[in-house]
Amino acid sequence: MEEEAPADGEAETPFSAETYAAEAMAADMDPWIVFDSRITPRSEFDGWLESNRPSRVHRFGDEDSGVSRVGWIAVLGPNHCPSMGDVTGLQESWDKLLASSRPVTFQTVKELALNHGVLSGKWLMHLASGFKLDHAWECVARAALDGKISLVKVSPYNPKAEGRQVICAYNQNFTDEGEVVRLDSFIRATGVKCPLSYKPDVYTYLGIYRNNRWKLCPTIYESKFDLECVPRRSHIINKVTNLEVT
Repeated sequence: MEEEAPADGEAETPFSAETYAAEAMAADMDPWIVFDSRITPRSEFDGWLESNRPSRVHRFGDEDSGVSRVGWIAVLGPNHCPSMGDVTGLQESWDKLLASSRPVTFQTVKELALNHGVLSGKWLMHLASGFKLDHAWECVARAALDGKISLVKVSPYNPKAEGRQVICAYNQNFTDEGEVVRLDSFIRATGVKCPLSYKPDVYTYLGIYRNNRWKLCPTIYESKFDLECVPRRSHIINKVTNLEVT
């Protein structure tokens, strides 16, 4: 699963970053359930959505019933254009960095990401399994179908994840703060009000998760929706600079 931050008041599960990375890699390699709006008629979307409610799709399937494992459920927007950059080169440069005496900081990881064009990132929504999760997923999935978000995905139900699932909404460039803020506004416009955290994909590719040995926070923005503000809006904090963005 993508980076799991404990909810307020919950104790942090003491797994290592390597454990989180291994779980994420396993999910990425297992089959995905995908609605690709570039090639699939829009008229099929409602039926697909109803058949694949994330709270009802099980991560590990059911061998007795012939139901296969599922890594992710995803919707590709009509303008989705995969742009991974040079991940192999990134990982080679990462190995050289670790072998050197240079410190591992947000700035050094950002430098690697820029050098290799690995710039995508995602807002993460962590929700308990059930109606609220399914509703939030439908909201962002329809935003992707309408072309407002290029790619969204949600983890299937996993009994090992303590009843929580994660929704990810992607943008192209984590170094463009305006782009990151616009994606938050698109998510909020769908009606999603839960706290969000933002993680660059470079951290995922390099295995930088919670409890990593470099003590890097794997998310670089957090967004909390202010219900009392008029008009209602997000308060976004840059966690690297500790400055308020909006």
